[in-house]
Amino acid sequence: MKTRVYVTLKTGVLDPQGKAIHHALEGLGFTGVNDVRAGKLIELDITDSVSDDDIDAMCRKLLANTVIENYRIERA
Repeated sequence: MKTRVYVTLKTGVLDPQGKAIHHALEGLGFTGVNDVRAGKLIELDITDSVSDDDIDAMCRKLLANTVIENYRIERA
């Protein structure tokens, strides 16, 4: 089963990667982009026996830094 984990920075945490992307877009002539926040997508191919609690534990222990990041789990 495919499971996706979306990890994003919490509001108020500086995002230098997002700022670099925003600056690059402006340099390429794209207008109308007010802000960019970069995150990551992690795809897991797991068995049906892996519980939601197990996936949550994976996120808290390894996949996301919960001090500065939020995560959202989406099971396909």
